[in-house]
Amino acid sequence: GVGKTTLAAAVAVELARRGLPVHLTTSDPAAHLSETLHGSLEHLKVSRIDPHAETERYRREILAAKGAKLDVAGRALLEEDLRSPCTEEIAVFQAFSRIIREAGESFVVMDTAPTGHTLLLLDATGAYHREVARQLDAKGAHYTTPMMQLQDPRQTKVLLVTLAETTPALEAAGLQADLLRAGIEPWAWIINNSVAAARPHSPLLRQRARNEIREIDAVAATHARRYAIVPLLKEEPVGVPRLLELAGHAVEAA
Repeated sequence: GVGKTTLAAAVAVELARRGLPVHLTTSDPAAHLSETLHGSLEHLKVSRIDPHAETERYRREILAAKGAKLDVAGRALLEEDLRSPCTEEIAVFQAFSRIIREAGESFVVMDTAPTGHTLLLLDATGAYHREVARQLDAKGAHYTTPMMQLQDPRQTKVLLVTLAETTPALEAAGLQADLLRAGIEPWAWIINNSVAAARPHSPLLRQRARNEIREIDAVAATHARRYAIVPLLKEEPVGVPRLLELAGHAVEAA
């Protein structure tokens, strides 16, 4: 895709290099963080959320909690509901939520944010958020739900990763619109693999760079409060040294 996993790894290793505790996690089945990191780093913990395993666990929990009180027809209807695509999204969100709770003790870097659709599903109905709030209100406890943490700009910084191309930029803009509707404002955009930022010399690449400028200007003018540009690199940023180099390569644009 657009390089979310690589950039998340670069952010995580830079934080760890500064001596800060970091938990880097992914839910992308194609993500090979162990290959990208190519070795361990002090202060850095790496994990992966398995969407399939989380979905199965969520289904079992719901069937045990709600299915036990239903007749055969009701249980069959519940099982059918749990086969919808929304089930996986909610299950993965709950797995994210468990990791988000670590944010009081360490930096949590996620390479794949919950989709705007998942957040809207949970926040529009408010079921998950309301239930947590209701339980804690009853105890008179001070509480922060995972949704509240995501909505708090002091706790969460959302970075939207895109390319200087029309389709990826439109997709990122669509995700931003969904996040805004859920009360989450992206902190910055990262325009990755930019030919223009690499300052090419060949006529062909210079033409491509000129085409990118239009997209970069559109992001700056229309979508991003702040943005950074990462140049196209000569070598894949695999391994801690190259990831640290990548973290220092970003061009602070605005």
